[in-house]
Parts: sequence; C-alpha cells; structure tokens
Amino acid sequence: MIIDSHAHVFQHWARACGHPSREIHRRFMQKAQTRPAAKVFRARDGKEMTGTLLFRDGDNSWAGLKNVDFRVGIYGQLDFTIDGEDYYVQYMPVGMQEIVAPPELMLAQMTYARVDHCILQAGGGYGAMNDYNAFAQNQYPAKFTGLLNIDESRAHTEPVLKELERAYRQLGLRGVYYALDTFARYNFDLEFNDLRFDAFWSTINGWRLPVFIEAPAIPDYDKASYIKNMVRLKDLMDRFKNIQWLLVMGPPVSRFAGSGKWEFPDEVLATYHHDNLWLEIMFPITWGGVWDYPYPEAQALIKDMRDKFGASKLIWGSDIPNVERFCTYTQSVDYVRRNCEFLTATEKDKILGKNLDAMFKVSERTKAHGIG
Repeated sequence: MIIDSHAHVFQHWARACGHPSREIHRRFMQKAQTRPAAKVFRARDGKEMTGTLLFRDGDNSWAGLKNVDFRVGIYGQLDFTIDGEDYYVQYMPVGMQEIVAPPELMLAQMTYARVDHCILQAGGGYGAMNDYNAFAQNQYPAKFTGLLNIDESRAHTEPVLKELERAYRQLGLRGVYYALDTFARYNFDLEFNDLRFDAFWSTINGWRLPVFIEAPAIPDYDKASYIKNMVRLKDLMDRFKNIQWLLVMGPPVSRFAGSGKWEFPDEVLATYHHDNLWLEIMFPITWGGVWDYPYPEAQALIKDMRDKFGASKLIWGSDIPNVERFCTYTQSVDYVRRNCEFLTATEKDKILGKNLDAMFKVSERTKAHGIG
C-alpha cells in the first residue's frame, strides 16, 4: 500500500473557506507567500521577483504584511499590486484554471499515480479545514485520512479547545496538523512549548493523535531560530510521550545540506533521533524549481537520511496538488519508487506506506469497513 503523507483538498480560495471572513483567509494566504519556493513574477513582462515584496523588512508578523490588494487569480496564480504594478505568485500548477481541489480531483490523481491512500493536511492558507477534510474522509474512507487544524497560537483558549473536541469527537478526524507560522498572527507572543498550552497537548496526548508539525524557523527565519524550535519540540516530545510526530517537509536543505550532504548540529540531531519523531521526505515541492527530475540531489540526501536515521523513520509525501507546479504527481513518487536504487524493497515499502500505516492503521480501518 502506497500512502501519501501530504495531500490537500480545498474549496475555492476566493471564498472564506471556513475562516470567519475572506479577509482573514487572504492574510493567511499572503503570509504563506512571503517566503515561497514558488516563483514570483511581474505580470507585464514575466520578470522573476521575490516574496519579499509582500512584507516589510524586519517584521515577520501579520502586522508586517503590506497592503497590496492580495487576491486569488486564475491558472494557479495569487495576484497582488504594488504602486500600480501587478505581480503574481505561481503557487498552484498553471493548469489549475480555478484554485479549487475537490476530493474527486485527488482521486483521479491517485488512480493515475498508483497511490492508494492520502493523509489530508491542513493549514490556514487552505482554509479552516476541519469540516472539509472530514467531508472528504467520510465520503471516501478507503482513500483519505483527514487531519484537524486549530489556531495553534491560541490553543490555550476555551474556543480553540472546544473546536479541538468537535474536530475529533464529532468530525472523526484522526490526527493534527500543527504549523508554527500561525504564531505570526499575534506577533510571536508565545512559544509553542509554553506551559499555557499544556491543556491542549495533554488532550492530544490522551487521545494518542499523531501530530504533523510544520516548523519554519520562526520568528526570525534563520538557522538559530530553527535550532531553538527543534529544542522546544524535543521538550514537548519528552513531556508528552504518547504523541507520534511527523516533521512536515523534513529537514531544511538550505540550513543543513548546502554541501550536498546533511550536516546537523547536535541539538537538531537529538530531536531527529527521538523515538517519537518521523521525518517527511518531500523534496520536489521546495527544490523542484531548482533540480531536475529524477532529482539525483534529493536521492543523495535520502540515502544520507536512511544511513543516519534508518528507513523506519522516513515517510514519503508529495504536497499534491501544489507539487505539480514543478513536476507531475507520478514523478513526485517515482523519484523514490523507481529511482532510489540504494533502497531495498523493504525500505521502500516502509517509506512509501508501511510507516504511515502503522501510525494510522489505514489497512485495518479499510478492512473493518469492508473496503479493499
């Protein structure tokens, strides 16, 4: 069974998509584009620009987002205007004529790429995803496992804890997507291992829900910030021992693999080696615009990860449909499935599905429902 750890379904992004307003959704989307791996272009001549146009230098919070009439375009583009000049981020594939991805789109992708099951991640830029992820999971239980998502930076408050309870008990979502970038909304006023969040983490720990943590280097987006966040993550893992964690996107290449081989500081290695942490293998979404398929640079890094941590700690993900701005969905799995010849068949089975199956019991659940 091949299981993708990182897929998305979502409603049309021009709407609020579950957020209280379209404006809040737009701000989530704009923040996500301030440091994109996606390409940014000036509309009139196609000149490539950078995401730094979208925020004020030195302010990485929502308060630093510029007023640029940020909006949802067509053909996978997110548009904005500065001093009368139009720009866009090519965030989704060019062939996505409207930015919307219903479950049936993912089902067609999965059939063509020969992927059996997908974990549906979340994130504020996609919307407030609990109801839509639950809809997809309930419609197609053999194909989707949905993650829940709450306001991470306010997870100590009663409304957020109530939404957590609803997402798990009423909607039946089976894991947590947790993003550190959301702390920018309130100017990084709390750290994610703050003791005020212990009621939240204790609840997740009691339910034994896996947590998929996406950990950009907040608040300063530098190497020092990343290392501090890994130390904080280890603190949580040590204190809440029933939680299995997946590090979404895996280790950052730009921080630790500039030489083409991983070089981790001791603090990061201590976190990565923790028994309750797995690492996501997902290179095309961030490096597919730099490296060419079948990504020999990525293959070398996967080999190094296997040697350092073992195949039992590695989990493949794609970030479909976003990844198709750089390669096809089939290519996003085949660079591992067909081209990582240094992996044994057993190691490939673990990375491409068995590790996730052990975490979510996907095969057991589908059989219990008489599916497959």
